Amino acid sequence: MNISKEQIDNLNAVVTVEIKKEDYSDRVEKLLKDYRKNANIPGFRKGHVPMGMVKKQYGEAIMAEEVNKLLQESLNNFLTEEKLDILGNPLPKDQEKFSWDDEDFKFQFELGLAPEFEVNLQGKDALKNYKIVATEKMIDDQIVSIQKQYGTLNPIDAVATESLIAGKFENETEEISKEATIELSNVQEKTQKLFIGAKVGDVITVNTKDLYENNQLLVSQIGIAQADKDLADFDLNFSITETNERILADLDQELFDKLFADGSVKSVSDLKEKIKEDAENQFVQQADQQLLNTVTESVIENTNFELPTNFLKKWLRTAGEKTLTEEEANAEYEKSEKGLRFQLIEGKIIKDNNLQIEFEEIKEYTKTLITAQMAQYGQTNPEDSELDGIVQRVLGNQDEVKRISEQLISQKLLAFYKGNANLKEEEVTFEEFIEKAYKA
Repeated sequence: MNISKEQIDNLNAVVTVEIKKEDYSDRVEKLLKDYRKNANIPGFRKGHVPMGMVKKQYGEAIMAEEVNKLLQESLNNFLTEEKLDILGNPLPKDQEKFSWDDEDFKFQFELGLAPEFEVNLQGKDALKNYKIVATEKMIDDQIVSIQKQYGTLNPIDAVATESLIAGKFENETEEISKEATIELSNVQEKTQKLFIGAKVGDVITVNTKDLYENNQLLVSQIGIAQADKDLADFDLNFSITETNERILADLDQELFDKLFADGSVKSVSDLKEKIKEDAENQFVQQADQQLLNTVTESVIENTNFELPTNFLKKWLRTAGEKTLTEEEANAEYEKSEKGLRFQLIEGKIIKDNNLQIEFEEIKEYTKTLITAQMAQYGQTNPEDSELDGIVQRVLGNQDEVKRISEQLISQKLLAFYKGNANLKEEEVTFEEFIEKAYKA
């Protein structure tokens, strides 16, 4: 058997595999003997069928199967030994005069080769690495929210600006009949005026468009479908059954200890610091994800290399369950080219900088995730044996292994980018971050 490679250009090659009779004949002969031993053919005792008849009936099919096995084995070994970095799979070339009646065979395969390139993390302009800070207003609003959560409700005779109003929304035509509690401060200002001074037993008519600025509240309050929230435009009757005023909880040590049982908060200043720290820690994940997306876009734009385009389009035609037309394959390539480029770039970054993930890392990271999740439910000191059992079950699911591996790789890439990409830190509020990062 002989295997050779013809380099067409830097991105394309053809591998030729020549298989001679002596390469497969022993394997075929052995299988034919096995078939003869077990063949059930009328008129012959089992094991006594003439070999000529066996060869005539099964010979070509067995030979073709064994030649194909030998072909795949030798081709895969050749690609591995030659360390050929290919894209897609080898594509067999059409052969006009091929026949299984021959004894010697020649097979040819087109290869699409991965390009050689250097990753450019230093774009022309520095990329923004946002540090999101909590504003005084955000902190103060959170404190008020805490005071409301731990406060009390007192019945009142008539609705006032900060009242909580219990009742029922109704609209017979729209088939709505739903009990709800309205926090009047969340209602649009012009609708608030309809409620001020109202009492238990009163019925207030409101329009869905004038009820909330935040239509998510409308979905939960009146029970309409998510898809209908932006289109809802009809009147509702709200029958008042209860009116209350909210008494905010005092900002005292009793409240602080409810919030932080470790006694770390002794004053309003301490509380503000804690809220600021917690908020900004939560913001880090959003800023990091945005940075990862930004660097990904930049590195694709600034790392230039050619791809074996014609080969990939041809490969795409037969790569899926359904054979594509030439036009469909071209369209699919246009959609997937950017993703393919980043896969190659990402793979090179990981390989060149030893960012590969070991299974032990996956286990430890999984254990960290599970420990954090258990802590949310008050299980702060789980036994190692319990943790190991949960980790084993989680990692028995290949989808979970893939998901956790992707998280780990993202973390490693993010750390690498922070240390090597051309970045410029910019301090912003959360509102500014949303505006700059997603509405630019």
